[in-house]
Amino acid sequence: MKQLLTLILTSLTCIALSGQTDPEAVKILDRFSSKALSAPSVSMKFNVININATEGTRDTLEGSLIMSKDQYRLELPDNIIWFNGSATWNYLVAEKEVTITRPDRKDDSFMNRPSSLFTLYKKGYKIRLIEDNVNSYIIDLYPEDLNSDLVRIRLTIGKSLLDLINAEYKRKDGISVIISVKEYNLKTIPDPSTFTFNPKNYKGLEIIDMR
Repeated sequence: MKQLLTLILTSLTCIALSGQTDPEAVKILDRFSSKALSAPSVSMKFNVININATEGTRDTLEGSLIMSKDQYRLELPDNIIWFNGSATWNYLVAEKEVTITRPDRKDDSFMNRPSSLFTLYKKGYKIRLIEDNVNSYIIDLYPEDLNSDLVRIRLTIGKSLLDLINAEYKRKDGISVIISVKEYNLKTIPDPSTFTFNPKNYKGLEIIDMR
């Protein structure tokens, strides 16, 4: 589960990464990012499909994410993470355990600065607009670093709403993570408590405070 969570978080972080090699693709990602960052929050419900081509396995699970600037709540069947901008609560459901940590301010990963999801796309990847369909754009992103574990990220972005429809994250080790978005909402105004773990709502937990 921890490996899958890492893959999901990495995929989310990579959703908007690119290098400016295709001007039209860059314009689309600029608009996609600008719309998300100007909204009160970004909330998504999605299926995560984990495919291991080497072992011939395919697993699917449901998840949800709500993010507002550098705060978020990510929920998966066995794991919930809250981040309020200063502390992270990682709840492992089966273990009934919550670990509290503080972020590294120098770390721009999704776990520490969720808004980087929409701002890191200006460096590190080459991008290509693969298809310009009636209802969507399909954009491929390729790492400039040849030593990267990534082969490709393929994004499908809706034309009319500039919403994320699908993100396929393909690795050299034969593992692919596909995030298929069922709902994408930019209108929710979240209560600040959304991003903070409340122990009153969860009884009988072991809390490990590593701050």
